[in-house]
Amino acid sequence: MTMFGRGRGSEPARNAEALRLVGVTKVYGTDAENSVTALDNVSLSLPAGSFTAVMGPSGSGKSTLLQCAAGLDRPDSGAVVVDGEEMTGGTEAQLAKFRRRRVGFVFQQYNLLPTLTVAQNTTLPLKLAGRRIDREKARTILAQVGLADRLGHRPDELSGGQRQRVAIARALVTEPSVIFADEPTGALDTRSARDVLHLLQETVRFHGRTVVMVTHDPVAASYADSVLFLADGRLAGHMNAPTVDSVAERLAHLGDDMRAGV
Repeated sequence: MTMFGRGRGSEPARNAEALRLVGVTKVYGTDAENSVTALDNVSLSLPAGSFTAVMGPSGSGKSTLLQCAAGLDRPDSGAVVVDGEEMTGGTEAQLAKFRRRRVGFVFQQYNLLPTLTVAQNTTLPLKLAGRRIDREKARTILAQVGLADRLGHRPDELSGGQRQRVAIARALVTEPSVIFADEPTGALDTRSARDVLHLLQETVRFHGRTVVMVTHDPVAASYADSVLFLADGRLAGHMNAPTVDSVAERLAHLGDDMRAGV
């Protein structure tokens, strides 16, 4: 079911390249014997209006990749460019301002404030950024994600799938260039997960956003346009038009391929 009307909503992304990483490295720990290289000289480019899943085994660096690309953590070296503007320099205050203008987030555990209503949670990023709160626009987006009759409800009055829809609406309301989703279906039942994945597809197709989703689930990855595979902090492959079976097979042989230098 299409929940977003074609041609409505946010303007398309402003740059043909939504996200670029150049030689991004992130090491945790200062002791040489105990340090862990989470990202090892990772470079990639994602076009605007694309839906990319990031996959890999536990410890492969996929969550660190999302955190560095989204400005939630700073790489030790390399550059992160969002919508044509480098994000890796500046103060923490400048970085926060950049995130609020260019980036949206959808997390596994929703990250909604329990004391705020659905409408208030949705417009919270605008308030934090000191931007004008367009309540009519927020209502329109909430209607598009199927929550027109839940505006005054609080998170504990919603199902998990409905909470994640609020999180998607909250990400959309700031008109970000890129939406980062970290295991967005991990806490949901199968039906709710499917609905959320359809909504993420809709944000790309009808809102012109770019979605980068970290997931361990081949079913979730099959909703994306392409999949990036990580292993040991390095890019280990790329797949267009993924299917559940092709993703699962690629994951099963990922370690073997890396050892063989594929």
